[in-house]
This record gives sequence, C-alpha cells and structure tokens, in this order.
Amino acid sequence: MKFIEMSGATLMKVLASDEVSPEELRAAGLTDHCLVRINQQGDIEVRRPDRWDVIGGLLGDFDRRIKRAAGRDWA
Repeated sequence: MKFIEMSGATLMKVLASDEVSPEELRAAGLTDHCLVRINQQGDIEVRRPDRWDVIGGLLGDFDRRIKRAAGRDWA
C-alpha cells in the first residue's frame, strides 16, 4: 500500500469542512509534531511508539491537496 507522510500540522491545514474535524483528530492523539500518513483510500494513520493507528479519513479530492501540502507523491 502506498502512503504520503507529513506532520500533524500539515494535515490540519488541508482538512475540508466535511471531513474529520480537527477536534476529533486532537482527541485521537494528533499533535502538530507527530508523524501521520495518508493512504490512497484517504485513511489517516498516526504513528505511535510501536504501531500505526487509523484515526480518521479524508474525502473527495484529497489526492491533490495532500500532494501539494506535503510536497511528496505516493510511495
């Protein structure tokens, strides 16, 4: 499966109003400095000390938003 990685702060900048809310992500443990990754289906995963946890998802045209914000492509 391919992902794009970024910081929690970068993810917060690209959220759309109809997606998971910043409050929900913060409640799930997202911080500005944590490592997150998005897969091609739009699942948001946050890095824990020993695993990755799915904490939400993106909708719609997230592909372009994520690539532009992260400055990366799927890997």
